[in-house]
Formats: sequence, C-alpha cells, structure tokens
Amino acid sequence: MKILTFDIEDWFHILDNPGTRNISDWEKFETRIHRNMDIIHEICTKNNSKATFFILGWIAEKYPEIVKKISNLGYEIGSHTYSHQLVFEQSQKQFSNDLERSIKLLENLTGKKVKCFRAPGFSITEKTLWAFESLIKNGIEYDCSVFSSRRAHGGMTSKTINLPCRISYKGLNIKEFPINTHKIAGFNTVFSGGGYFRFFPYKLIRKWIRQSEYTMTYFHPRDFDFHQPTLKNISIFRKFKLYYGINGCKNKLERLLSEFDFTDMQQASSNIDWEKTDIINI
Repeated sequence: MKILTFDIEDWFHILDNPGTRNISDWEKFETRIHRNMDIIHEICTKNNSKATFFILGWIAEKYPEIVKKISNLGYEIGSHTYSHQLVFEQSQKQFSNDLERSIKLLENLTGKKVKCFRAPGFSITEKTLWAFESLIKNGIEYDCSVFSSRRAHGGMTSKTINLPCRISYKGLNIKEFPINTHKIAGFNTVFSGGGYFRFFPYKLIRKWIRQSEYTMTYFHPRDFDFHQPTLKNISIFRKFKLYYGINGCKNKLERLLSEFDFTDMQQASSNIDWEKTDIINI
C-alpha cells in the first residue's frame, strides 16, 4: 500500500522560524502558492495519480479557488489546521477551536465532509495525546500525524508505529496512517517525504519502498519551488533541510509515481480490514 499526500501551505509556513511563525507575519511575504500548485497538479495529472491534500485553513480562507480546484478535480481533502501552529505549544481548547475553524472552512468550500487530518510538523507527541480526542469529537475518522522518529517538532518515539492501526484514547478510537520508517544504523529513519525524500538518493528510496508493505509520502508546494526566496536568520543546518534537493524533487517524484502505484487515504482506508489491524492503547 502506497499513499500520496500533500500538505498545502505556502513557502513561508516554517514552524521553527520566529519571523514566519505567526499569522501576523505572513502578510509580509509574497505568495507562491498558485504557481507551486500548478506544478503539483501537473505531476498528478501526468501520472494519473490519486492523492490526499491536507490544506491549511488560512490558505483556504485567503485563496478559496485553490481548494475548489482540488475538490473539483476529485482529490480528497483533509485538514492541516487553520493557523499551522505546533500542537504541543497549544492547549487542548486552542487546538480544538483551530481545528474546528479549519474543518468548517473546507467543508463550506467543497460541500464534502472532512474525514482526515495531519498535524503541522507531525507535532502530536506523548504530551498531547488529548489531540486524538479533539480529532474524534470534530468528526475526523483517520489521522496521519504519528511520526515514530525523533525530530525537531516532536515525534512519538515511545511506540514504533509503522503500519495503519487503530489508536485508542480514553475509550475513543481513531484510524491512524503513520509515517513509515526504515531502520538505518539502529535508528528509525523517515525517507518518503519532504526533506528526507529530497535528501536520500532515488535508488535507496526505491529499494526501501520495495522492501516496505506500506509507504506514506508527504510533500509541500515549496518542495518543488527552486526559485523561492531564502529565509533569513536561520541556521546553516535548517537552511540545508529546507532547500537541499529542491531542484530535482519534481523529476524524482514523477519517476517514483511512474514506477509505483499510489492512491489516496480514502481508497487506502476502504481497502483495509480495520478489525484486523492492531489497537494501540495510549
């Protein structure tokens, strides 16, 4: 099972940069979302690929035409929150209100129920397990936020979750599509999305996908934008993670989609016998 997903946000929606973290800062930057969405649509159309688009509520509110086009083309739409803030920096009430706002925006624009969610930066951690309760109460049926590897924005390292499963929290269950990992030198390493996909050579990515029964990809519009401005006042390491491999990412993804069959989360979910999946009590 191989799933194609995109997190729809603009090039300046960077979580760990003080100058781009808050909504009040975003108006200072030029938008590049339309040209970058054209690239994504070109990739998907060329390869006749199904995909799930996790859309930021702020993008939906400011550029509703982007959401409507994605929906009219038949793609699945999920929530990526409204304000793109790290979950572990919010209270449950703040998170729930933000989530509800994003869902209402997306559903009003598309006329379709929002069933899936991905947290910014995969920032649901062991300290914010209440987020699953908020997701369920807001009608989310399946989540894609579990990242079983250590990272700057959190990750859930106490449990290795590499396959679709059911997460149980306070008697409430939600279907989970985690980010898959590959064991490298004893560490769980992500390879199929974002900067990880841009960093690893294609031959290794292809090899690891062939060895995996489940692959979850994730990409952002900025992953394909070689001409995007470079953010100031960021570390050399962060700059490397943000911009390395962008020039070849489009061709790399097109090659991947030409060699493997990918689907969206909705189709993947319908293909799973959820009663036979593991229940992870958290």
